[in-house]
Amino acid sequence: MNSRVDLHVHTTASDGQLSPTGIVHSALEIGLVAIAITDHDTTEGIAEALEASRGTGLEVIPGVEISTDISRSEVHILGYYVTHSDPVFCSKLALFRDSRLERAQRMVAKLTRMGLPVDWGQVRKIAGEAAIGRPHIAQAMLEQGYVASVEEAFHLYIGRNGPAYAERFKLSPAQAVETILAANGLPVLAHPLHASHLVPELAKSGLVGLEAYYSGYTAEASRLLLDLAAKYGLLATGGSDFHGGNVLPENELGGVLVPHAAVDNLRARHKSRQTQA
Repeated sequence: MNSRVDLHVHTTASDGQLSPTGIVHSALEIGLVAIAITDHDTTEGIAEALEASRGTGLEVIPGVEISTDISRSEVHILGYYVTHSDPVFCSKLALFRDSRLERAQRMVAKLTRMGLPVDWGQVRKIAGEAAIGRPHIAQAMLEQGYVASVEEAFHLYIGRNGPAYAERFKLSPAQAVETILAANGLPVLAHPLHASHLVPELAKSGLVGLEAYYSGYTAEASRLLLDLAAKYGLLATGGSDFHGGNVLPENELGGVLVPHAAVDNLRARHKSRQTQA
């Protein structure tokens, strides 16, 4: 069985390397029939992707990925079928993005104090119209010769416990779940293997699913997550977490085998909630 579904895709609206239109074209080229645009803390790429997919047969699910904090780590919550143009929802996401910008500036300042001055103008150029994030800083560090790869920048300097890391506006996983629910979305715990201990409480908060199929996950890991999802009555989703060749290069578009039932189940749950509303 070839995967024809990818429910975790990033575009230039956040830290991906392909535009929303480019993502749609790439998805069609490799035979995908459904994708979800899940940019970090923004839905600004969704309208373009929907327009680009019009009349193609490719289903584009409007989504988002919200970053949250727990002790000494981050947890990401995906939201599917969100009302992506809702002004209240968009204003909350703007707050999250503003905190990313301020955090990025503080991280660049830390790197400068460490003797690794990063050109802020270049960081902004790399980000383009997207919300500035750590991958943009990492790319600037790579271009200036401070590191040999984006991964090395995270590992040595700007990762969660790195010397140049800076905190941002803090949101709990449960608050992210509530934010997505308020936007009529379906909240799903992203790449949940390291955060499976949160599932019982998040399920009480309204979590709908777990990303059981993910880049690098073994069949055994996926099976554990499928069992966990079944235990708590959650849907199983999956995706590649595609960003592009220079960011997470091992995560290829459509590179994770995701059953089409994942889309069918999400769509059915979404329609059911619309009917109940």
